[in-house]
Amino acid sequence: MFTIDAHLDLSMNALEWNRDLTRPLPEINAREKGLRDKPDRGNATVSLPELRKGNIGLVVATQIARFVAPDNSLPGWHSPEQAWAQTQGQLAWYQAMVEKGEMAQIRNLNQLDSHLALWKDGKDNAAKPIGFILSLEGADSIVNLDYLDKAYESGLRALGPAHYGPGRYAFGTDASAPLSHQGKELVKKMDELGIILDATHLCDLAFWDALEIYQGPVWASHNNCRTLVDHNRQFSDEMIKALVDRGAVIGGAFDAWMLSPGWVRGKSTPKEREVTISTVLDHLDHICQVAGNANHIGIGSDLDGAFGTEQSPADLETIADLQKIPELLLRRGYNASDIEKVMHGNWLNFLKKAWS
Repeated sequence: MFTIDAHLDLSMNALEWNRDLTRPLPEINAREKGLRDKPDRGNATVSLPELRKGNIGLVVATQIARFVAPDNSLPGWHSPEQAWAQTQGQLAWYQAMVEKGEMAQIRNLNQLDSHLALWKDGKDNAAKPIGFILSLEGADSIVNLDYLDKAYESGLRALGPAHYGPGRYAFGTDASAPLSHQGKELVKKMDELGIILDATHLCDLAFWDALEIYQGPVWASHNNCRTLVDHNRQFSDEMIKALVDRGAVIGGAFDAWMLSPGWVRGKSTPKEREVTISTVLDHLDHICQVAGNANHIGIGSDLDGAFGTEQSPADLETIADLQKIPELLLRRGYNASDIEKVMHGNWLNFLKKAWS
């Protein structure tokens, strides 16, 4: 079934992990054998051929570069200008993939319709470009609001103001503060340009501020439920209700630490914790219960977000295994219409409304 994944860090993997994503996945992992600089070396689950194999023809693909102040222990860049330059390198990689015919950037409804027609023509997927909608995860690299105009001109269509820790515009996971004046101005500017607000990673205080100020389309590209795994990275039921009221779609994330209470990075294992693709569906089920329907759930796997098979569901070897989801949903009693909504329909309906 045609599938949309609303969160992949493809350019980060290409530039910071030095992965040639045009190559077969076994080749990528073999080349990383013996490397220890990243926790997921040799355990990658994502490549462009695997996306095609899994009929994942459209993704939301990120740029990401954090600014860190001297007292911030997180990895990142020492100035906003450096962070901007990093995102522009990532943009250059996407553009090179477009030139090569490996990917196709989707900026508007006409391009979306044309791309969908290509992927639904019944022909073999092996030579088809992967469509991508450009997103920015964390706004630190936006040096000032004039840079947001530049980003939009380059095709930026979604933005999450926060990532981890204290950001220049918004505080994110494991941090807490209301939106600053600068953050409020960013959100207003996003609204003017028609850039989708990604609520993922916003700390609770910034979340509520952003939803009050921003009047445009909101989604959460990769987020799970606090009721099932109690952590500030997850959404409370109250936050889920607020997103549903705004017509948002929430993408289920596949990172095992978000799926198993008490997960210890580097020690816990998916098999030991019995984390499977079905565990992700537990979170999607919960959102359905809060919403009262299946109109607000989708996939936002984050499968290349600095983790690999060591921290993915135990029954997932590559991203192509997202095709196991329809059968798993069928066993849970989902009908054919709702299964299509999860795999692609809800994201498409959202985009058609946002871009009409």
